[in-house]
Amino acid sequence: MGTMAHNLDQRSLVSEDDNLKSLLEFIRQYSGLNSKKDIAQVSQLLPSLPTNWQPNGDDTAAIPTDNGYQLFAIEGMQPKLVAEQPWFAGWCSVMVNCSDIAAMGGRPTALVNAVWNTNDNAHLTELMRGITDAAKQLNVTMVGGHTSLNSESPYLAVSILGHANTLLSSFAAKPGDVLIAAIDLRGQFQDNSLNWNAATTAPEGRLRDDLEILPTIAEKEFAHAAKDISQAGLLGTTVMMLESSNVGATINLEQIPKPEQVALKDWLRAFPSFGYLLATCKNKVPDLLQQFHQREISAAVIGEFNSSKKLEVTIDNQSEMFYDLNNEALTGFKDSRN
Repeated sequence: MGTMAHNLDQRSLVSEDDNLKSLLEFIRQYSGLNSKKDIAQVSQLLPSLPTNWQPNGDDTAAIPTDNGYQLFAIEGMQPKLVAEQPWFAGWCSVMVNCSDIAAMGGRPTALVNAVWNTNDNAHLTELMRGITDAAKQLNVTMVGGHTSLNSESPYLAVSILGHANTLLSSFAAKPGDVLIAAIDLRGQFQDNSLNWNAATTAPEGRLRDDLEILPTIAEKEFAHAAKDISQAGLLGTTVMMLESSNVGATINLEQIPKPEQVALKDWLRAFPSFGYLLATCKNKVPDLLQQFHQREISAAVIGEFNSSKKLEVTIDNQSEMFYDLNNEALTGFKDSRN
């Protein structure tokens, strides 16, 4: 997933009065969507997985066991963030990994890190303090890693293990399913970036308990598919989910949970610290929404899945296509079983 570093000065490039077509073109150009196309260069080179394993391309690997799934993932942090905000980068490295585990319906087990740094002891101390602070907050243990202090620039990657009793997956959405967005709006943008920080200032234990919503949803079968909103933004993350499931969708932008003070053009490019897309049957929507609302997290129906393999977006009686997977792959990951 990674965290974003887009500069908010780009806000001036599009006005709130522009039409939907202009807005979507702005999102395509200035969100992290295009960076996801890099994945396609790798996805075609990966060997096939065992037949009973989940396909590559989900928020984590999901390896079947006798009592559910072992989850395994890694996150590399953006070098700019690591260099300029070491404590926040360290904190986010744990948070985004735990968020990926939650998106699969799982709970984190343990973390390892790989730290490359210079001889700047103050920077290294802040980086490690961020990692340990987040690990304590999220109740996950850092059990080891790799360290090199002879690098020209600081870098950070963190890998995580987890377990899911019942799996949520971005490969499980079906035509006719309802698309729900759940986002914690109790935050603000971090410095001059599009990182929506609703995590580091949260009361003790709140984020940990909020993440527990996802495995609870999976185990109660209130949803069957989910994806963590990444630096591709809400629309880009939706495209990734559609690609995995070989489906399409329509989204009503007016229904997306959004802070009142934030412009839509910024929110659609934002990386929320707690943000998920979920697919469920229509009759399970009330129960699913209640899981988030009872913890004061904004959640709403924003669209519906179909068989078109296109993402169509509507607002104010306007309708435009955001992405057509029939003509252009994004990550190259899709479920060959469909």
